[in-house]
Amino acid sequence: MCGIVGFYGFENRQLLERMKKVITHRGPDDHGTYTDELVSLGLRRLSIIDLSKAGHQPKSKEEGSVWIIYKGEI
Repeated sequence: MCGIVGFYGFENRQLLERMKKVITHRGPDDHGTYTDELVSLGLRRLSIIDLSKAGHQPKSKEEGSVWIIYKGEI
């Protein structure tokens, strides 16, 4: 099962990377990160169904205004 981490209110990329490292066993196949001044999102991906790069997360709208990390398919 994939692992999702994150926090709100500040930006700390090093903390986010440490959080992702702790859950590497939850998703050894891929990982992704998104940070800005208020939110930090991280994911460790376990590729079971979709083995392609199309499943890489976080995902965003084309212009990058909205970002999402999720467990499942859209």
